[in-house]
Amino acid sequence: MSEQAVITKTDYWEPDVSNLVTEDDTPVDNFCSEKQQRFLANSVYNSGPWQTFVAAANVGIFYSSEEPAIVPDVFLSLDVTVPEDWWKKQNRCYMVWKFKKPPEVAIEIVSNKSGEELGEKLNIYAKVGVTYYIVYDPSQQLGEKVLRVYELRGMRYYETNQTWLDKVGQGVTLWSGVFEGRHDVWLRWCDREGNVLLTGSERAQEAEQRAEQAEQRASLTESQLEQTSDQLEQEKQRTQLLAERLLALGIDPDSL
Repeated sequence: MSEQAVITKTDYWEPDVSNLVTEDDTPVDNFCSEKQQRFLANSVYNSGPWQTFVAAANVGIFYSSEEPAIVPDVFLSLDVTVPEDWWKKQNRCYMVWKFKKPPEVAIEIVSNKSGEELGEKLNIYAKVGVTYYIVYDPSQQLGEKVLRVYELRGMRYYETNQTWLDKVGQGVTLWSGVFEGRHDVWLRWCDREGNVLLTGSERAQEAEQRAEQAEQRASLTESQLEQTSDQLEQEKQRTQLLAERLLALGIDPDSL
């Protein structure tokens, strides 16, 4: 737990959660936001460098039994696991007192000007103790900046121009390409060199390409062996023909 976080381990308790609304079954997102959320979560579970973590999209974070949940588009929490019996009410959402820590990263994808991503939500995430708060604004609803990264220092956020999240060991980057048949600019996780975390389909495609390359190399090697064999046979035939001509002239080839 970071010493910067507002909530410390000694602050956690086990409140009564019977009256908490953990889900309301109301669809709230659009196609582009939903696909971006899955893109981020998919790559984490297929290529993330962490042994133990929870990444989720549109799952509520409860930081107080007296307050409604804050629901980030995507969050990442390290060194925690979802309880085995996740159908129990107290295990359905991310309850900070249950996991003993807040998530390290919360990401909001802006689709309109009424989401309060730079207002109320920013203040709530700081109160919860989320180390990094990322606002992705692809249609520039909130200004010219497409990507904003905030780091918690003490009790408040400070915007940074760094996209490397040092306390997480990963960064974020804007990547132009195709995901599930849709070409766009996407927010993706990446390493220090900018190499993106691959999704499951990208990993499968990469493995297929490696297999094809190996097959091509094997085929080339086989072709080269066949060519060498042919050359040796031709050389053998030329040597035999030369020996026959020398014998016809009364010359022993072995004496040469």
